[in-house]
Order: sequence, then structure tokens, then C-alpha cells
Amino acid sequence: MVGSKDLKPSNTNFFPNIFFQNQFRAKPIWPAPNTTLSGKTAIITGGNTGLGYETAVQLLDLKLSRLILAVRSADKGEAAAVTLRKLHPGSTIEVWLLDMNSYDSILAFARRVESSLACIDMVLLNAGVIKLSFMANKSTGYEEMFQVNYLSTMLLCILLLPILKVKRASKNRPAHLTIVSAALTLAAAFPNRAARPLFPTFKDPKQFNREEYYNTSKLLAHMFLWNLIEYISADDVIVNLADPAWVKGTDFTRDVKGATRIGLKIFELAGRTKRVGASCFVDALVNKGKESHGCFLMSWKIHP
Repeated sequence: MVGSKDLKPSNTNFFPNIFFQNQFRAKPIWPAPNTTLSGKTAIITGGNTGLGYETAVQLLDLKLSRLILAVRSADKGEAAAVTLRKLHPGSTIEVWLLDMNSYDSILAFARRVESSLACIDMVLLNAGVIKLSFMANKSTGYEEMFQVNYLSTMLLCILLLPILKVKRASKNRPAHLTIVSAALTLAAAFPNRAARPLFPTFKDPKQFNREEYYNTSKLLAHMFLWNLIEYISADDVIVNLADPAWVKGTDFTRDVKGATRIGLKIFELAGRTKRVGASCFVDALVNKGKESHGCFLMSWKIHP
């Protein structure tokens, strides 16, 4: 089985070549008309808004039986759940608290999954942040993008994998865990990569690079996954990364202020719709099989 790390590195320039192909020319791959998720349970982190919410809609459209929206705000999560319940009254939709800035919250969430769910078939680790100024996690001191997008997400991944292995609905079919990624990881310069030790540099405001830290947080997730799959069988859990490309109408840049936010809003006009962006995650969770284990999915295909 050939994964992303086994493919030859791409020597195509990210801007404009890869970006243009991914953003404007790639065509969505939708689930087959007879696809059903009846009897299955899914978790989506950050599922109350943006691409997480749209992914929830699409999974429920495929007759998903039970959905857990893992959210930081109970009120916002419940507001999203109310709408989803009206659209899909036959599905069970629950709101569970999860703060990706808190290790205690992540551990409590994983314990709840293990104790409260009879089965769990798919997980989308969608919650993430983008910051243009240095913000430190109050508990760990790490820069928030590094904390949430990498450390916390990988911790939750590690905690959920053995639960997925044991509690998947069918022992003859693997569970799925997809981590939201970004094409910008291919353009990451990783400016602090030579630091030894590396992690303390993510606590130093002087080291902060607002153009690069988001890209770096996603690149580190790739590196982590390439090592992780040496210990996880695709017969048990298929783990992959999926890029939705640039999507308009999401709240992802809600923390970005000033002229940069205006620029992003203008650029957003060229973005994919949320429906198309979220289809990348549905494709990774539903369409893709063992061939995608340990892979980076971009433009609905395995990419180096």
C-alpha cells in the first residue's frame, strides 16, 4: 500500500500551479447515490459552525444515525443541533463540550466517548484556529495555533484511536478518523525547524511568525501522521488528512482583525462553497478506504 510519504515529492510550484489546480480545476467526488450511514455514529469537533457544520449536514443526509457535535460553547452547539434535528428528526444529535485549549477537557471528552458510546465509526478532527498575533495557551504557554492545531489535536487523535478500534460497529470494516489539513502545508517554510529543542520556540513571542505558524502547525500534523501509521493498522482504523481548499462563508478567520481580515474577505470571493469544501471531508470519511491510510488528501486525491 502506497501512502503520501511513499510518493515522490512534488516539484511543482505551490503558487500559482498547485493552488490554481486545487482551488479552481479539481472536481468534487460525491458519495454514490446508494451510500447509507444508517446505524453509524460520528463525532465532529467544531461541528457547530462553518465546514464542521456543513460536514454534519452531509453525513446526516446520508442517514447517519448518531452525531456528536464536540464544541467549546454549549449554547452555540445546541443552537446548531436544534436546526439539524429539525432537518433530520430520525437521527440522534448530541452536543458534548470540548475545549481544545484544555488538556483536562480533552481527557474528559475521550473518557466520555469510551464510557458513553456503544459504538463509534468515524471522527472528524475539524476544530482549529488561525491567529495573526502571538497568543499563549494559559496552561501550557505554547502559542495557540501550535497548541490547538497540533498538540491538542494529536492528543485527541491518540486517545480516540484505541476506542475506535474496539467500538467500531463492524469488526469486518475499519473505522475512520480524518484530521483537517490545509494545502498551505505544502508551502510551509518551517522557519524554526533547526531549533534544538524545538518545542520551546513555540513559547517565545519573539520567534512568532504570523505568515508561517499556521502552515507549520499543519505540517507538523503531517509528520506526526507519517509516524503514527506505523502503529495503526488500516484494518482497524483508517487515518488520513484532508484539505478543503479555500472556502467562503466560514467563521474560520473570525479572530483576524483589521486590514488583514478585509483582505481575506475579498480573497474569499474566489473560495469554494461550504458544500464543496466539506465534501472533501465526507470523501475522506466515507469514500476513501485503506488506500488513504496515512495519506494527505487534496483535490479529492492522494497527494505527496
